[in-house]
Amino acid sequence: MSISVSGKKIVFLGAGNVATHLARAFDKVDGIDVVQVYSRSLESASVLSESLSHASATDCIEDICTCADLYIVSLVDDAVAGVLASVPHGNALWVHTSGSLPKEILSAVSFRHGVLYPLQTFSKDVEVDMAEVPIFVEGSTPDVEEDIRAFAGKISDRVYQADGERRRKMHVAAVFACNFVNYFWTVADDLLKEEGLGLDVLHPLMRETMRKAIVASPSSGQTGPAVRGDRKVIAIHSSMLPSKFADIYTTMSDMIYDHYHNHEQN
Repeated sequence: MSISVSGKKIVFLGAGNVATHLARAFDKVDGIDVVQVYSRSLESASVLSESLSHASATDCIEDICTCADLYIVSLVDDAVAGVLASVPHGNALWVHTSGSLPKEILSAVSFRHGVLYPLQTFSKDVEVDMAEVPIFVEGSTPDVEEDIRAFAGKISDRVYQADGERRRKMHVAAVFACNFVNYFWTVADDLLKEEGLGLDVLHPLMRETMRKAIVASPSSGQTGPAVRGDRKVIAIHSSMLPSKFADIYTTMSDMIYDHYHNHEQN
């Protein structure tokens, strides 16, 4: 039987972007109390804890309280194993928020463990409507998974199940859809600044690109010299760029051309 989350206490291990948004979201839920934030940086833990109702801050693993019902591990992947080796073990529910780590990394800490993975890009000072954020859960047992779902459902209206393999594929897809695209916008911003322009001149283009991708599909909305096979324009553009960007431009153009021409013919 699934637990009631009313009266439950949560400890966060991590004070970064994901932890900040999750902690603030849970802090607003009646009956849930975020009681502590741990970070290797006491300053980071303090900044987050001070934005919550009743949370303390610590940078000492030995001082992590043992009274919580849910421990949310929201650290960079490489740091998780080292921190878990020193945390108190018990029967509390432990989850991590990673898109790449298996749930079993928490198995030595508690038999009640799993994943609470929010699929969104987070920055500490940029507001996000958590109710709209898809959260993917996985548990060590069906009952544990229901417990995790109960917590996730208090902050999001979009809670789904995903095992480790599906979660990793979603994470890779998210890197293409968000991280790579955002970096290309950064490159575009830098190129415009060289001409004394701001990224705002591309805002209508960026919005329309996103709109078409969402209401139709990215594939049907593709435009530009590569999909047209306009090699002359591609060559001119490449010649205008520093070598590292010229290589990316040419490679991406070749891939787009191949997808819409050679691929379609096969």
